[in-house]
Amino acid sequence: MTIDEVIAVLQMQEEILQFNHFTNEDAWELGNIIVSEAKRRGLDVAVSIRLNNGYTVFQYAGNTTNLDDERWMRRKFNTVKTIEKSSLRLYSELQKTGESMEDLFLDEKEYACCGGGFPIRVEEVGVIGAIVVSNQNHFVNHDIVIKGVSRYLHIDEVPRIRTVGM
Repeated sequence: MTIDEVIAVLQMQEEILQFNHFTNEDAWELGNIIVSEAKRRGLDVAVSIRLNNGYTVFQYAGNTTNLDDERWMRRKFNTVKTIEKSSLRLYSELQKTGESMEDLFLDEKEYACCGGGFPIRVEEVGVIGAIVVSNQNHFVNHDIVIKGVSRYLHIDEVPRIRTVGM
C-alpha cells in the first residue's frame, strides 16, 4: 500500500467506527473484546480505554507487559486526545509530509507518533476519549483495536491495513 492509501484507510476506519453512545459498561465490554482478540492471535498486550478528562474506564496488563507499556499508552492517549485522530494516522501523515512531531509542537516525552491509539468518537458529540493498545508492533497494536471495535459495533466491512505479522 502507498502512504496515501494507508492514510485513506485510516480516515475511513475513523469515519466508520463511531459510537452512538459510550458508557463505562461499553468500555468494559469493548476492552474485553480487544483483549480476547489479542489472545486469539497469541499476543500479549496492554489495553487502556481512557476518557478525555483522564479517567481510565478500562485497563488490562498482559503478563509480558510492564511500566514501559503504561508510559507508551499515556503518550498515545495524549496524542489522540490532542489531534482527535488515530496515532497511526498521525504517524502516516508525518511520514508523507516529512514533518516531525516537533513541527506540530508535540513533545515526544508527552506524545507518541506510532500506532495503537484510536479515538472514541461519539456521533454528533465528537471525540470523548481513546482506546490504546501497547506491547506489539505499532501496526499490529492498531489492527487489534480496529478488529475489536469492529466486532463490538457489529460492523463487518471495515478496511484494514495489511502488513506482515497481521
